Amino acid sequence: MSEEFRNELEKIICGLATKHKSKPLAVFCNPDHTHVFVGLHPTISISKLIEQIKAGSSKWINDKRFLSGHFSWQDGYGAFTYSKSQTDRVIKYILNQPEHHIKRCFKDEYLSFLKKFDINFDPKYLFEWYSPV
Repeated sequence: MSEEFRNELEKIICGLATKHKSKPLAVFCNPDHTHVFVGLHPTISISKLIEQIKAGSSKWINDKRFLSGHFSWQDGYGAFTYSKSQTDRVIKYILNQPEHHIKRCFKDEYLSFLKKFDINFDPKYLFEWYSPV
């Protein structure tokens, strides 16, 4: 993913979050996943916001013809909440993705979040689509 494409996509995602009454705090688009940290407005559900971000950014990617084929996001997503006291730490973590993923791939990272937040999951429903970049 080129830096220009990544930067433009992150701006689009920030604009979509803002359009849907939420405050973008940090966004980083990795080649195989994206982190979006927002202050969620109380009148919008996380599922609705994610739906709008995915639809709007997919349309933008396809309209710009950045890829040779049709782009669409995976069906699922993960959402985790943090207290206000953790905001700076989470922003730093998200913006430090390139260095972070030198040490740990996305699949390992995501599984560690599920365990850290004590979320029950069935491994057969995770990562059937995933192939490390």
